[in-house]
Amino acid sequence: MSKKVYCTAQFQPKTGLEDEVFAKLQALEPNAHREDACILYTVTRHISSPFADGDSFPIVFHEIWADMESFEAHCQREEIKAFFAENCDAEHGPIIKWNVTIYSDEPNNFDAPIIQKS
Repeated sequence: MSKKVYCTAQFQPKTGLEDEVFAKLQALEPNAHREDACILYTVTRHISSPFADGDSFPIVFHEIWADMESFEAHCQREEIKAFFAENCDAEHGPIIKWNVTIYSDEPNNFDAPIIQKS
């Protein structure tokens, strides 16, 4: 059974602050990569393509964590809490809107075998 958690964290910076917000998010990558359960933690910025013209926030973090507990522990790190407090929650922060969502790759009622570890 898959325990992986996939997180998409989207950010809408204030006009003209896109580069600043992108740099602040990039600064979070090195410490997240040090977390044992971090499989992927990469910030990206929207680029144009006629083959992918859907609506999107301009900056998106793509994350994969080994399990829900690891994702939740990451969210409680002081560095992550400070980022949201200073950049998202603060009235004068550079981010207008954000959307953090998590997903599973496991279908409902998946009957994967449970492997007993000794």
